[in-house]
Amino acid sequence: MNMSLLAATIKRINYWLAEQKSIVAFQWSPIMWGSTWSFLIISISTYIITSATLHLLLLLFIGRRRPIPLGPIPALHSLAMSLISATIFLGILSSATAEIRDTRWIWQRSKTPFQWLLCFPIGTRPSGRVFFWSYVFYLSRFLHIFRTFFTILRRRTLSFFQLFNHSILICMSFLWLEFSQSFQVIAILLMTLVFTLVYGYRFWTEIGFRRARFPFVMNCHLVFLGCNLVCHIGVLLLHFYKGGCNGMGAWFFNSVLNSFVLLIFLRSYVKTYYLIRENYFHVAASSISEVGDFVTSQTSNKSVVSKAEPRI
Repeated sequence: MNMSLLAATIKRINYWLAEQKSIVAFQWSPIMWGSTWSFLIISISTYIITSATLHLLLLLFIGRRRPIPLGPIPALHSLAMSLISATIFLGILSSATAEIRDTRWIWQRSKTPFQWLLCFPIGTRPSGRVFFWSYVFYLSRFLHIFRTFFTILRRRTLSFFQLFNHSILICMSFLWLEFSQSFQVIAILLMTLVFTLVYGYRFWTEIGFRRARFPFVMNCHLVFLGCNLVCHIGVLLLHFYKGGCNGMGAWFFNSVLNSFVLLIFLRSYVKTYYLIRENYFHVAASSISEVGDFVTSQTSNKSVVSKAEPRI
């Protein structure tokens, strides 16, 4: 009886994640919210200008040492982002499984399912289950940027890496849809898994529980970037040796942007571990988007030594 109930529940969940008519019939088009180039440019520009303006106004009228209390808002945001990321992860996983089941007969002689996840066949259109969840992921990036405003209000810091990283995520997720870019399924699976863990951890710490004794957020990002790099190499090999992949122009542009993100991250990662060895253990609580500002401020004032984080 319990097994029947479990099977029925899984079937019901799978229906809502991958078999609804609105999901199966999804098609990316210019009439959808956020689907135009002008919207992309205006939204990113507005985000950068608003962040910089808020930062300057707070420094001018309030000063650096008076953080604005936000109460439970950051914790609720982290919880919401963790749940949304988990939903997208399950949704695109179920949808990719269904798409492979329904279309494998077309490409089964030339590709394996894993190759399909990395490399869409030439001529793939942005429609169907996978692209529905890609669109949901794109929309979720606009909720993700609220983290910048929390950082400005609470810490009076505005990191170039944070602005750059959030803007790039919005731009890349738009290009995935616009050009039916290969690799996006694996990328979304990796990112939503990391965001589920990272935002879940942030919620855990923001409601008062103990932090990890190591930079949990940074290590999650490091694992993600490593897997991302390996998958990018896989896409490149499949493109040249398996008949080509769809959306390679957008893939190349994304690869260049990802390279910049990786270089900035590794620079911050090395500096962070150097500071940890110097007893600056509260870096472990910082997000990767805040590390650059922390490193800059602390390296300019070596006399400040923070209290070590309590161990779990």
